[in-house]
Formats: sequence, C-alpha cells, structure tokens
Amino acid sequence: MLNFELYNPTRIIFGKDRLDSIDKHVPANARVLITYGGGSAVKSGLIAKIKTILGNRKVDEFGGIEPNPRYTTLMKAAEIVKKDKIDFILAVGGGSVIDGTKFICLAAHYEGDAEELLKTGFRRITSDVVKKVVPFGTVLTLPATGSEMNSGAVISHKHGKYPVMSDLTFPVFSILDPTLSFTLPKIQVANGIVDAFVHTTEQYITFQVGAKIQDRFAESILQTLIEIGETTVKEPENYVMRANHYWSATLALNGLIGAGVPQDWATHMIGHELTHLFGIDHAQTLAIILPALLEVRRKKKHAKLLQYAERVWDIKTGTEDEKITNAIRLTREFFERLGIKTRLSEYGVKSEQLENIVDHLKAHGLHALGETDDHNLETSRAILKKAF
Repeated sequence: MLNFELYNPTRIIFGKDRLDSIDKHVPANARVLITYGGGSAVKSGLIAKIKTILGNRKVDEFGGIEPNPRYTTLMKAAEIVKKDKIDFILAVGGGSVIDGTKFICLAAHYEGDAEELLKTGFRRITSDVVKKVVPFGTVLTLPATGSEMNSGAVISHKHGKYPVMSDLTFPVFSILDPTLSFTLPKIQVANGIVDAFVHTTEQYITFQVGAKIQDRFAESILQTLIEIGETTVKEPENYVMRANHYWSATLALNGLIGAGVPQDWATHMIGHELTHLFGIDHAQTLAIILPALLEVRRKKKHAKLLQYAERVWDIKTGTEDEKITNAIRLTREFFERLGIKTRLSEYGVKSEQLENIVDHLKAHGLHALGETDDHNLETSRAILKKAF
C-alpha cells in the first residue's frame, strides 16, 4: 500500500426529509447565496422550500450554472458574493452546480486574476494562495460525481476543462435525500450510474499494491452499481435502489477508495476533450472510452483486470485472457443496458475527426497519462480508434 493522507471534514446528512437540517448547519446570522442550475429546482418548489427553512436570513439567488460550469458564468456569481457580502453559499443541484460553487468560493475574494486558479492542474490550492474562502453546503439532487463529499471541481473555460483542487473547498455539510432525485430524466440517472462506476474503476483497475481494504471497498461499489443500475433507471421512485445509488456515487469519490492506491484518470482526461469538442455528456464519454481503454491497456493492467473479472463479474471459467475479454465485454453491455451508447460513431463523430481529438489532447499537455505516466498520445490514438 502506498503512503497516504486522508482528510474529509464534510458532514453527510442522509435520508428522507432532511432539509430542515439546513437551519441547524447554516449560521443564524449568515447572508446566504443559493446557487443552482437550469431552473428545475425552482419549478419543483425546492428553492422556495429551502428559503422558508432559512427563515430570517438574508438570501440571494444565482441560477444558470451550466452542466459543464463555465468560468465566465461563475465569475458573475463571485461578483455577487463580493458585492453583497455573502458569507455562506448553498449549492442546490448535481455535480456541476457543486463544482461551480467551489470555484465561486475560491474566486470571490482571490486577490489576483481568478483565471490563474484554473492553471494549478492537480496541485492543491492552499490558504497561502487564496486567503479567504466562503464556506458552503450542498443539497444534492443528482447522484453522480461525488462532488458533495470531496474538494475537487472541473471548470470549463475557453478551449478546455480544468481541474481545481483545494482542501479549502470541502462542503461544510451535504444533504443527501434520494427522494429529491425522483423526477430526474432517465438519461441523467443512467449517466449518474456510469459516472460513479468509472470514478471507481479509475482508482481500482490500475496495478497491485496490496491495498486489500481499498480493493474490497471498490469492488463493493462496482457490484452495487451493477445490481441496482437498471432498476434505479426504470423505477425512479424505488427508494432503496436510489438510496444505494446516492451513497455509491458519494463513496466512489470521497477519497476513501483512492487512499494509498495508484490512480489512472486517463478515461476522464480523454472524455473531457470529447465533451468539449462534440457536446457529448460527460458520463457518456466515459462509457465510450473505458471499454476501449481497458482493451488497449489490458497487458499493463492485467493483474487488476483479472481481479476485476473474477471478483466483480464473478467470471470463474476460461483462461486469464478470456476472463479479461469477457469482463470488458460485460462492462460495455452494462452501460448499454442502462441506455448509454458506447461508440463514438453513435454520437455522430467521424473517424476522420480522430486526429483533431489527439491534437486537443496534445495542446492541453495530456501526453503522459495513466497510473504510470506512460499513456502517451499514441496510446490515446489507439484507444480512440477502438472507441469507434
């Protein structure tokens, strides 16, 4: 097992009818900004309900945070935070709203050009860089990214998507009420299952370091998502299935299964380019890339792929290579049973556009990916070819 540090201060408030907890955990004298996305939280009455719970606190609203939150949009919210002296933010929505809110919290009082915060890569932004950060909580309405219990965000700007990481941007609390997701479109639920699944494989299908606890945790998340995936898409008000979906997505990226193990994230890096270039949903890009990546990298990942085949998919017969082949096939079929297409061609992407994708990877410095930094542009090119 590799050396690690694990820190996570977020309070999770899980279950039905937990919105009243907001009153307990938001300071009584706070001036609050509620952030949200496209307006469904307003139409459903959720924002009004939250404002009632906030009582006599002064409340502002900022809606319109995009599915891939844009720097220019978020900076408008940061200006409101500064101008109106906001001292607590409540993010109501899914991962994009929460990611965007994390950036708002960092950018509002940053003393330099906030665009600089997008250039830190996976280096963590510290209090030496951002001296004042607005605290925030979340009300999760879409289980997918795990952003409700981690300190990372991905922000879109100009020609790319940028990771922003800081221990200063853990939510103070997150309310996880599965019933708030009952009205989601089926495709968003399916996307959430895929997102959580691939978050887990990025930290699990790498190479052996003797981290038995982390492996077993990861395998239990994957098995749970396989077990509940189709049902939670088809039966949106099945509380047991949706509750397990919520908790699986949170555990997939709250730091627990990634502690002390090598991590890949190449599927995400390539996927980000597909979202930027073609507007394909984030989770759908993951469903396109992961099976192709596992095939191209199968020798490098042989031991963990075999473990994945035997423990997650319960494949007991055949040679080692046959087991791995079947595990990759079953992974693709699982995504497709959820209603997610897994080939670039199914999204209208032409094979002659492949080099343009590779050029974008090169332009963004994504030429040393993977758990051992040996996933180069040729590797990405081979994966993209298989993804058609």
